[in-house]
Amino acid sequence: MSGLDGLYQELIFDHSRRPIGKGPFEPPEGALSASHHEFNPSCGDELTLSIAVDPATGGIEHLAWEGQGCSISMASASVLAQLVREGDDEGRSLTPAQARRRIDAFREMIQSRGEAEPDEDLLGDAIAFQGVSKFVMRVKCAMLGWVALEADLRQLEA
Repeated sequence: MSGLDGLYQELIFDHSRRPIGKGPFEPPEGALSASHHEFNPSCGDELTLSIAVDPATGGIEHLAWEGQGCSISMASASVLAQLVREGDDEGRSLTPAQARRRIDAFREMIQSRGEAEPDEDLLGDAIAFQGVSKFVMRVKCAMLGWVALEADLRQLEA
């Protein structure tokens, strides 16, 4: 294992032990909210991810999730929550369009079987999951929270 792989593995373990965003969802008053449950029948991982969007700015101002499963699915949801909390390059809340770009970039990376070069500026710590792409049975685990966020965004558009 290379030093970089070891760092990525440690980052995944840290996020699975001390997850960001895990807990009850309490949307700010006046926010538009959506919630979606995802289940991976192949391994039993499940997760419910909820978001709140500020109607004035259109930014995602709150994300929370609850779930149980392997360290990959839980850590991936935690890294996703961290990305949303950090916001964009100017420190503003992510817009749904910015969140979708991150989801698309993560999906491309995780489904590439290690062939795609991830955009670190866009994905931040989520690039730690690039190695997971080599294990087809784990791709769905890593995607669980990202698919739930995508469904939340679709709910808010409807």
